[in-house]
Amino acid sequence: MAVSQPHPSNSPSDHFDVVVVGAGFAGMYQLHRLRQRGFSARVYEQGGDVGGTWYWNRYPGARCDVESMQYSYSFSDELQQQWDWSERYAPQPEILAYAGHVADRFGLRRDIQFNTRVGSVLFDEATQRWTVTTSDGARVTAQYVILATGCLSNARMPEIDGLDRFEGQIYHTGNWPHAPVDFTGLRVGVIGTGSSAIQSIPIIAEQASRLTVFQRTANFSVPARNAPLTAEERQAFRDNYPEIRRKARQDMRNGIVQPLPDRGALDDPDAVRRDKYLARWTSGGLTFMGVYNNLTLDRHANDTAADFIRERIAEIVEDPKVARLLQPDSHPVGSKRICVDTDYYATFNRPNVELVDLRADPIACILPDGLRTANQHYKLDALVFATGFDAMTGSVAKIEIVGRGEMTLNRKWAEGPRTYLGLMSAGFPNLFVITGPGSPSVLSNMIVSIEQHVDWITDCIGYLRDNQLASIEANREAEDRWVAHVNEVAQGTLYPQANSWYMGANIPGKPQIFMPYIGGVGVYRQICDDVAAKGYEGFVLGAPEQPKQAAASS
Repeated sequence: MAVSQPHPSNSPSDHFDVVVVGAGFAGMYQLHRLRQRGFSARVYEQGGDVGGTWYWNRYPGARCDVESMQYSYSFSDELQQQWDWSERYAPQPEILAYAGHVADRFGLRRDIQFNTRVGSVLFDEATQRWTVTTSDGARVTAQYVILATGCLSNARMPEIDGLDRFEGQIYHTGNWPHAPVDFTGLRVGVIGTGSSAIQSIPIIAEQASRLTVFQRTANFSVPARNAPLTAEERQAFRDNYPEIRRKARQDMRNGIVQPLPDRGALDDPDAVRRDKYLARWTSGGLTFMGVYNNLTLDRHANDTAADFIRERIAEIVEDPKVARLLQPDSHPVGSKRICVDTDYYATFNRPNVELVDLRADPIACILPDGLRTANQHYKLDALVFATGFDAMTGSVAKIEIVGRGEMTLNRKWAEGPRTYLGLMSAGFPNLFVITGPGSPSVLSNMIVSIEQHVDWITDCIGYLRDNQLASIEANREAEDRWVAHVNEVAQGTLYPQANSWYMGANIPGKPQIFMPYIGGVGVYRQICDDVAAKGYEGFVLGAPEQPKQAAASS
């Protein structure tokens, strides 16, 4: 569809109360809330339309791993009552259509400038305002900058010798072409076996004449059991949305409503435990990890779930050698985000699919006609990189952000991201991050966490305006205490035992520190609410605005 654009200006005299970076689900809702409170705002979006990660991730089989009736906005009852999700797990085109519908319904596009990347965000200590420079050369100022850049939006392309000489087609699941891609009759190589690979491999295998999957680390995956939603199923959710949304925000650790376990895995006899795992495996989805309350805390308990999944893989995959390679053995189940699939393991029973173990036979280089491992040459017509993202910090790191004393955020975060509540970083006044490191973020239903952060940020800057305060900034001591708390909570779980993107382990040279807050969305929400109720405890509030400064921002 044609997307209208605000007229870009090269004048530095364009002033806004707030600049928002990113027009995914976080940026769209943030714009809506700012308008409700009467703030002037401009949103800059690198892509050609709204949708964020769902605008870029168009690979075959892309769909959400949270059920569609829960992966949706709750702020408008009319919206959640009227939008019809077609499947239990919404496919990417439908999620993107939903984002477009929200943009149209609330008239958001008129304040969004698309196809525009933010290059730099510089703080002026004299005026207490940010200067934002964009890829079209425009410069604007804003009292507040809100980074809604997304946690999984900076696709990572590995550095492999010879990649630039490959004569075939090259794709990345995180930056897929908008036009359909047809692999019919082609020899295709997929590098990586994370979530996007697990979703796309079964579909690519149906088209390609030959599919070679290059796996470094096997990942745990459970069946989605996706199916069309009936009108009765949709209505059951709609009739109970107030209670469902309350439970997601307050009672569920990950913001996904599911039955709460009352015991640990070792509290049940073997046969009972196996039946419970089988019931969740049969029903499908992420709730598999919610069978017992200690699967992410106790390694012996976790082993019972991991062994169950490994047994299912051995049952599904006909070749015992391939089955063993697909059985994860390097990390506890759930310590990396567990994947949700449709016929992933069964795909390796196809005669045109081959699995290469990169731990035994690593990639040496890419050749013009394919890929060479240490022991073999694979001729390929197309390469698909399913190598993930520079998660949580990568999109922020691409922007030159300069705070007090000319300190850059990249320099401050060189040894790992440091935030207070995942919302702000000391030394960078009036700069907010939505679902940033130090918040539940990627360990949760992202829509639940997005709405909580947006509401908190909007209330915060509303408080500052109402009290004629010029700025808010994280206190360094409060930030240090929060970073220590985030790591202390993480160390009490099994999560740090995996080399995962939660730790930044998929990016060479990136400090390995557990980035999301694992304490749960309900606990975290209460902490944030308590901080606000105590006059934004742990933050430094700036002096009242001077008349001259107030005029400059009008």
